[in-house]
Amino acid sequence: MKTAGIRNTPVDRRRLSDQDKSDYNQSGAYGNRAQAVSRTRAYRGNMAYQANRPKSTVTQTPGTGGTSLGRIAQPMRQMEIGDNKRRSESFRPDKENIYDGIYN
Repeated sequence: MKTAGIRNTPVDRRRLSDQDKSDYNQSGAYGNRAQAVSRTRAYRGNMAYQANRPKSTVTQTPGTGGTSLGRIAQPMRQMEIGDNKRRSESFRPDKENIYDGIYN
């Protein structure tokens, strides 16, 4: 097991007697230490990857609307239509029936 720079490594079982080896394996101490070493190695690998991965250069994510008007666009269009309608009505004559003065 590669344990470079990790202090709490499992005991090297090659140097133990058969009885000690059996006791060490059955107590779960070896498994606990081996699991801790694998977690530490995974954590270090993840940290190294995060430090060296390409950084995201996109400032806007898809679907956020970007630089468009968004929710305010439709009310603004409706206001513009209403303004145009009021302005065109202001140019019309005030009479109810525009033919009153012509035929009388």
